[in-house]
Amino acid sequence: MSRIGRRTHRAGGGIAAAMLLCACTGTPDDSPTSQQPTPREGTAQVSAPAVSTVLDGGGAIGLSVRASAAVWVASPVAITVTTDAQSIETAAQLATSRTLPALVVPSPDVTDQLPGGPGGPGDPIGAELERLGVTHVLHVGPGAPELPGVEVVTSVEDLPEHDPPSPLAGVLAVSVVGKQTKGTTVALATLQAAGADVLALTQADPRVEPADVAAMAQADPSVVIGVGSRFGPQGVFGRRVATAVTGVELPGGGQTIFDGKRYVALYGHPRTGALGVLGEQGPKGSVARARRVAAQYEALSGETIVPAFEIIATVASGGAGDDGNYSNEWDVDVLRPLVDAAREAGIYVVLDLQSGRSDFLSQATLYEELLREPHVGLALDPEWRLKKGEKPLQQIGSVRAAEVNRTLDWLAELTDRYDLPQKLVLLHQFRTDMITDRDDVDLTHDELAVIVQMDGDGTLGQKLDTWRNLRAGAPEELRFGWKNFYDEDEPTPSPATTFQVQPKPWWVSYQ
Repeated sequence: MSRIGRRTHRAGGGIAAAMLLCACTGTPDDSPTSQQPTPREGTAQVSAPAVSTVLDGGGAIGLSVRASAAVWVASPVAITVTTDAQSIETAAQLATSRTLPALVVPSPDVTDQLPGGPGGPGDPIGAELERLGVTHVLHVGPGAPELPGVEVVTSVEDLPEHDPPSPLAGVLAVSVVGKQTKGTTVALATLQAAGADVLALTQADPRVEPADVAAMAQADPSVVIGVGSRFGPQGVFGRRVATAVTGVELPGGGQTIFDGKRYVALYGHPRTGALGVLGEQGPKGSVARARRVAAQYEALSGETIVPAFEIIATVASGGAGDDGNYSNEWDVDVLRPLVDAAREAGIYVVLDLQSGRSDFLSQATLYEELLREPHVGLALDPEWRLKKGEKPLQQIGSVRAAEVNRTLDWLAELTDRYDLPQKLVLLHQFRTDMITDRDDVDLTHDELAVIVQMDGDGTLGQKLDTWRNLRAGAPEELRFGWKNFYDEDEPTPSPATTFQVQPKPWWVSYQ
């Protein structure tokens, strides 16, 4: 992250063609508009957009127009600039120092690409100057344009006196370090001149650096403007911003699961060691043990290794039980001590569902209270997902993608509703028929990060065969985890051996 700071600016370089913004008349139809009051004649005035928004499209010309339209209500004076690098830098500095909007115009040799020329019918620059009520333009660069009804000057000394507007409050403009073009440089200067704070992020997802976004988006409510194409669709950006401004971080930092992090987990149930090592000691002991196991991987990876718990929340049962579903759903109060200890220790948690004849969504909703916590994700274990007439340990269970997707939809909506960091979802699998149509599992939820957890045990060769079978034909965006068994493996793979598996597992669990 590069923090540019409040009322400061570092203009970006880069190369971008000066292109005509087709059908652009200021703020695009698909972007939120400012709540703009009617300005007094001859005064400069700015207003914040109604919601966080992305400015993109139309090359340098179109982006400069969109930035102006996003926050400037009126200005009797403006800057125009051609697209050579030196002129862009100079204009950006003048815009912020003189508190003026800046618009990119074509270089003299491409002026005829604008319908009617600058200021002519259909020209987005002329339309924006007219909307702002501009009477004087300071032009930077070669070939000052002729603008009907506007006096164009080329020296700061020739500008008339003008009062700056009351600056915006609670508006943050973000760009991506190293990705600034000539258009983004001018757009950021125009936004900053209106009073917006400016922050350069290392990545286009603001959830990667939530502490910095939250620290600078200080007003309530805050509006964040993403400048440039990398910020993605408006709806996705808005949801990411709503999460980022909370400042809540995941174990290991940030609000996204995979950015620079891998996970090493203890698996089991808090009431018994028979189901895994997580039940062989109390919460404090589990914290210490998880940290020790995770520490063995730290020298083997350039990423942060995050210790984790995989807690079995619903346990497959040999008896049908009162509800007839062959699954025991444990109370939240039983799981709470481990979940709380994990939160305090910076340990990530997933709740594992062995749903029997119930469905995964019905069981997941039982644990909404825990899943509303930022450090808690979900695991679905199809081995124990039984059809009518089936019983645990008599056959291997399975699930269809449609049921998985209903659960993912619900969890994504919950995450979005409470502005939570991204949640991890594990899909357990050691046979391909456990998820019969895995290619149909929805991996598009921006709120979720999905891992297929390889559950196979045995010799290293057997485990690697299972790994290769599960990965065969998998989409590139699907990530995989690996499970080690202390008792069933022959022998238990060492951390070095485990991280020699290719591709390197994102989640390693110990049972």
